[in-house]
Amino acid sequence: MTTHNNGGPAFPVYDDHGQYVNGGGATLRDYFAAKAMEVDYTLAKNFTDPDWRYNIAVDAYRMADAMLKARETA
Repeated sequence: MTTHNNGGPAFPVYDDHGQYVNGGGATLRDYFAAKAMEVDYTLAKNFTDPDWRYNIAVDAYRMADAMLKARETA
């Protein structure tokens, strides 16, 4: 399994002392993938591949990885 840069927490939570509290939840990579998936999903009516749902998910995470990479260099 390939290790990906997950971008850290999408919505970090801090305690009253300003310390990060690791509550799990969505990573920035998950958040970017979900946003990217919205576009592909709106086009789903044109898809004929029986695995279209899986393919959309894979494409969304590829886009998320590209967004995280661009974020490092921009």
